[in-house]
Amino acid sequence: MAGGKATGAERGVTAAEIVVRPCRGLDEMRACVALQKEVWNFSDAELVPLRLFVVAEKIGGQVIGAFQGRELVGFALALPGVRGSRVYLHSQMLAVREQYRNSGLGRRLKLCQRDDALGRGIELMEWTFDPLEIKNSYLNLERLGAIARRYTRNQYGITATPLQGGLPTDRLVAEWWLNSRRVETLLETGSRPRFEIVKTISVPGLIYQWKASDSTRSLAKQIQEENREEFLEAFAAGLAVLGYERDSEGNGRFLLGVWDEAGKCV
Repeated sequence: MAGGKATGAERGVTAAEIVVRPCRGLDEMRACVALQKEVWNFSDAELVPLRLFVVAEKIGGQVIGAFQGRELVGFALALPGVRGSRVYLHSQMLAVREQYRNSGLGRRLKLCQRDDALGRGIELMEWTFDPLEIKNSYLNLERLGAIARRYTRNQYGITATPLQGGLPTDRLVAEWWLNSRRVETLLETGSRPRFEIVKTISVPGLIYQWKASDSTRSLAKQIQEENREEFLEAFAAGLAVLGYERDSEGNGRFLLGVWDEAGKCV
């Protein structure tokens, strides 16, 4: 319970208390900007501005909020994109207030994004995530069914947010094929389809402590650099991240195999 604050589960917050829906009007958009700063502690120059939230809603993107009563406690922001002839949604940002984390709210926001996208005939969502973040990696790969086969070095440059620990903003690109057999199976059964594991890449549970301290940050940077090379080599060989494991000590492990392109869409 970081900072002495109770999580959503510890506070007894139930799913029925929180409504997930599109944000409406400037006041709710402003609340998204404020929550963004609260969660990431970005400098003003790094904040996604109000104008982009407003524009996203008007050009076919998504601004979806999670509300307890009138209070915004989480949001997801997505923008439309085109690659080749395929239209997709890029989920730029998902934030959940600290007290409401570990209650499944992030997953609810993503599933609301999925419902909206499929309702408009969009079959793919993408977003980036930090491969050093163990909980988020597990959510993306095991709870949502995304895959990853692209890696970007230092995508946003060095940022002011303490969550990054002063490290380069390396990112994996999540591909969420919304009506794939993989995703449909996971949502129906609670488990992703099995696959042959060809390679694993590990992240130690101590990574959060290492990033937070000047004296140990070099250890976190070493893990980041070693894993970066492993990901790039694996992706060049045609492998994809298809699963994630966590052990009782909090360590994480990416599971890589061959992605069945033919079985991508139902």
